[in-house]
Amino acid sequence: MTDKKMEMWSIEDLVALTDEVQNEEIEYKGKRMSFQWCELVESEEPKMAIPDEKESEEDKNAYYTALANEKILCMMNKANGKNPEGASINEETWSKLPTTLKYKISAKIMGTDQESNF
Repeated sequence: MTDKKMEMWSIEDLVALTDEVQNEEIEYKGKRMSFQWCELVESEEPKMAIPDEKESEEDKNAYYTALANEKILCMMNKANGKNPEGASINEETWSKLPTTLKYKISAKIMGTDQESNF
């Protein structure tokens, strides 16, 4: 195991992340795609109601998928408002993108893609 000294976050740097427009490029079907987003503070998060326990697993999964989709869109919209020149995806275009591309973008933003895992 490597004994690698890791830098510590300061509270100021963490707070600054919510104002910072982050940019990324990914490859999709042999071409590059760029997009931007901002981290959200709690008050900017999409509001969530807990699904009723009586609902089917399929309905619950659909609800949580829609919620995650809304969160990603909020993150991109926030960045688009701060940096309109860098906007490549908006609400209208997001709804028209192939789902495989949306999953790839979402995974990159949320840090769950293979390259971002830590």
